[in-house]
Amino acid sequence: MSLARLEAQPRAGPVIHRARIVAVANQKGGVGKTTTAINLATALAAAGHRVLVIDLDPQGNASTGLGVARKARAVTSYQLMTGEAELGQAIVATEVPRLSVVPASQDLAGVELEFVARDQREFLLGRAIRSRVHDYEDVLVDCPPSLNLLTINALAAADSVLVPLQCEFYALEGLSQLMRTIERVRRALNPRLELGGVVLTMHDRRNNLCDLVADDVRSHFGAKVFDTMIPRNVRVSEAPSHGKPVLIYDHRCAGSQAYIQLAAEMLHRAGTAAR
Repeated sequence: MSLARLEAQPRAGPVIHRARIVAVANQKGGVGKTTTAINLATALAAAGHRVLVIDLDPQGNASTGLGVARKARAVTSYQLMTGEAELGQAIVATEVPRLSVVPASQDLAGVELEFVARDQREFLLGRAIRSRVHDYEDVLVDCPPSLNLLTINALAAADSVLVPLQCEFYALEGLSQLMRTIERVRRALNPRLELGGVVLTMHDRRNNLCDLVADDVRSHFGAKVFDTMIPRNVRVSEAPSHGKPVLIYDHRCAGSQAYIQLAAEMLHRAGTAAR
């Protein structure tokens, strides 16, 4: 499927009047979390959706991958959470039509200690964005690779969680902790939170272990696992160094096509659920 074909597709279900907020989370690093966030966002924008990526990782990789230079990050998600700036001041347009980003900065690394005594510190992000994202249909929050206060804020603000999971031997290790955290957030902070889905990343068709891992994950999560799997692809790895999503860097490569299919599958699921 090409970007043009995705854009030409009729939208699944009714027009969305309230932004759907998705936390892209996995406390295990190197699973393709940020890559999934920026390329899924790009594919959704290509489908005609107005999309906002909120970079909540102090490393700022989503900001870099969407072409936002560090010197251009005058207002970031840090100022958003501290209340020093409003959402509109932090949003930066990208070269992708309909796709914007709230960049991140290293200041986020100190949030855990800085907010230790603040009341209701788990709701700082939600309060800053929830009533102000009506201009968007999809908001993707790229979480840091840990279950810290930043991730808890993302889960407390989100409608659902998307979990990128690498096709490797230890894929399920630590995932139970994330599931427990999601359940605790649902009970104590955000009753609407749900597991939106699990997407298998870095799949290598030449490696039988990848298929065994995929089968194992599907046996645990059933229909919550997306049919689309993101393959290992060198073009996906190259794209961030050029400050571009892979769909812009090389929309014909296998990685780009997989993210386009993932976006189409997500839109189909959202449309089915809305009926």
